[in-house]
Amino acid sequence: MERLVVAMVVVAVATFVAAAVGRRRGPDAPVRSTGSLPTQIDRADFDSPHTAWLVVVFTSETCSVCASVVAKASVLASDDVAVQQVSFEHQRNLQERYAIDSVPALVMADDRGAVHYGHVGPVTATDLWATMAEVREPGSVGTAEGCRRDHRTDHDIAG
Repeated sequence: MERLVVAMVVVAVATFVAAAVGRRRGPDAPVRSTGSLPTQIDRADFDSPHTAWLVVVFTSETCSVCASVVAKASVLASDDVAVQQVSFEHQRNLQERYAIDSVPALVMADDRGAVHYGHVGPVTATDLWATMAEVREPGSVGTAEGCRRDHRTDHDIAG
């Protein structure tokens, strides 16, 4: 009988601890994976609305690839290019506003907020550099249309 009481106490304590840890963790990142990307953003929603170009990397703390994409995108920052990370846990409202349902998701937008490039998933630094050069000066790297495509789904972003 004494063992049964001890076992019940241990189970009750374990259940309480698991529930407390689950509440502290916060909301889970989006789980749908359709990879939708915006074609237009409101530059006023972001930290540097007046730069010529804005690179936004939508991330989540539960994403193992996100930090790598942010690090690669950060190198693009200059006087003309702002780079901003938008974390699901800290800026969920922006991810919901732009219907971001998969991370990492990266977009490159001009000063009017028109998205010229979008990508979902891991990306190489070489691809980011080439794409940024191409969207800033079409024809400088290759065909303009090739860099204006969402390389994940192969469809035009800004048409």
